[in-house]
Amino acid sequence: MKVTVLGSGTSQGVPVIGCQCTVCQSLDFRDKRLRSSVHIEVEGKSIVIDSGPDFRQQMLRERISQLDALLFTHEHKDHTAGMDDIRSFNFLQEKDMPVYAAPRVIEQLKREFAYVFSEKKYPGVPMVEVNELDGQPFEVEGIQVIPIEVLHYKLPVYGFRIGDFTYITDAKTISEESLEKARGSKILMINALQQTEHLSHLTLNEAIDMAQKIGADATYFTHLSHKMGSHKTIEAQLPNNIYIAYDGLQLSL
Repeated sequence: MKVTVLGSGTSQGVPVIGCQCTVCQSLDFRDKRLRSSVHIEVEGKSIVIDSGPDFRQQMLRERISQLDALLFTHEHKDHTAGMDDIRSFNFLQEKDMPVYAAPRVIEQLKREFAYVFSEKKYPGVPMVEVNELDGQPFEVEGIQVIPIEVLHYKLPVYGFRIGDFTYITDAKTISEESLEKARGSKILMINALQQTEHLSHLTLNEAIDMAQKIGADATYFTHLSHKMGSHKTIEAQLPNNIYIAYDGLQLSL
C-alpha cells in the first residue's frame, strides 16, 4: 500500500489569504498546505478520501490518472467542494465514479451539486454511483474499508481504516469503540489543528494523547492551521514516532 498526502491543511489552507504571520510567509515547502485529503493505492486500486477545493490541483500534482472510488468523511466544503472535477475520470475510465458517504452527506451533495443528480443531465456533468454508508465495513473493488465514527463538535464524521492505515480528520471526540477500531494500525493519520483550545478540532496536545491511546507504529498529524506553528518547529517538539504530515508526503506499508 502507498499513501500520498494530497493536502494537510485546514479549511483555509496555508498560507491563509492576506495573512502576514511567519508560517504563512515561510519558504519551507512543508508549510504550504492544501485542503486535507489522501490518496491510497492498494492492490492496484486507487482511492481518494475527500475532494476539497484543491482536488484538481492535487490530482495534477501527483499525476493521478486512475481513480476507483471517492470516500467522503463529512459534508463540509473543504472536504467536498472539488467533486465536480471527477468528470475527468469519468471521461478517462468511461464509467460512473463510485462515491461513498453517510446518507446525510449524500443529501448535502445533492443540494450543492444538484446538476450531478438531476434526472435531465446536461452533457458532460460528473457521473456518480452513490453508495450510502451505515457505519458497517464495506468493500471498494474488493478492498475492505472500516468506517470509524468520530465527532466534529456534535457532527458525526467518518474516519476510515484500510488495512494497516487509519485516516481520521476533523475529530474532537473519539469514543472507546472507535479507538479500538483504529488500534493495531501501522500508520495513523489524524487531525491536529492548532496548539490552543478549539471547539471542534483536536489541539496538538489532544492529538498527541489520542495518538498514544491508539498506539500506531507511526502517527502523522494533518489538517493543520497556520496557528499551529511551522513544520520544523512543531515536529522537533513531538514524541518519538509522531510526525507532522506535509503535502506530497508518501508512505509505504
